[in-house]
Amino acid sequence: MGEDLDRTRAVWRQVAQVVICRIKDGTYPPGSRVPSTLELATELGVASSTSQKALAHLRREGWVRGETGIGTFVADDLPSD
Repeated sequence: MGEDLDRTRAVWRQVAQVVICRIKDGTYPPGSRVPSTLELATELGVASSTSQKALAHLRREGWVRGETGIGTFVADDLPSD
């Protein structure tokens, strides 16, 4: 597991924050594919539904965009903090 998550706080929010940090530090540059819900769940040791909720939140906030049948990608125009 690459990240230590605080199990006393909403885990899906922490997963979303991990992805945002990776976008900001260039690990996931604009236009690149973000790991799937299953990949994130496995890496971070959380349930798939938790990573799915995190990615749905990131889509709503404009950090990522979904391409049906292809995957989730970092948005080209990122939201400001």
